Amino acid sequence: MKLDIFKIDGTASGEQLELSDDIFGVEPNDHAIYLSVKAYLANQRQGTSKSKERGEVRGGGKKPWKQKGRGGARAGTSRSPLWVGGGTIFGPRPRDYRQDLTKKLKRLARKSALSYKVKDNQLMIIEDFEIENVKTKDFSKILSDLKIRGKKVLVLTGSYNENIYKAGRNIPKVNILEAANASTYDILNNQVLVLQKSAVESIKKTFANTTGVA
Repeated sequence: MKLDIFKIDGTASGEQLELSDDIFGVEPNDHAIYLSVKAYLANQRQGTSKSKERGEVRGGGKKPWKQKGRGGARAGTSRSPLWVGGGTIFGPRPRDYRQDLTKKLKRLARKSALSYKVKDNQLMIIEDFEIENVKTKDFSKILSDLKIRGKKVLVLTGSYNENIYKAGRNIPKVNILEAANASTYDILNNQVLVLQKSAVESIKKTFANTTGVA
C-alpha cells in the first residue's frame, strides 16, 4: 500500500511511500495485542509495596497481663495483628511483576498495532525535519499545520533527535519516541500516529533484524 508524505506545513509533498503489507497490512491479532499490553503495564510496576508483619513490628515483648483471673481474653503480645499497632496479616511483600513474552508474539503484536492504525486512518507520514531553536512554539506550529493540535499524538523519529524531543516534550498529549523503541502500547495509546519518513525505514529494519527487539 502507498501513503502520501506530508510536509511539516501540512501540505502534501507529492511523494508517496510504499508500506510493507507484512508490517502495516497484516490481519491484526487482538489476543497478541492484549498479551503485549498486559505485559508492558505489568513491567512498569515497581513491586516495592511492603508492610510489617507480626515479627517485624517493634515492641510487644512482654505479656500484657496474666493469663487467668482478669475475666478478659488471653493475650501474649501487644503487637498481635488484632491490636492497634500490631503487625499486618498477609500484608504485601516486595515482588517482581515482570511478564516475559516470546519474540515472535511481540513482533506480531507490534505489526497488529501498526496495521490497526492504517486501517483506522490514524497513521500519518511526514517528511524528516529539524528544529534548530528548540522552541515549543515551533513544534506546536507543526502540529497546528498538520491539523492534529489538541489530539493525543505519538511522533516516531528514525533516530534520537534531542532538539525535537525537547521542543515537544512539554506539549500536553504529545509523546516523541524513536521508532525502534516504540512498544505495542505506545503505538496504540494515541489518536494519531505520526511517522517521519526515516521512522518507516527504521521500523522495517527492526522487523528485518531477527535478533533485534520487537
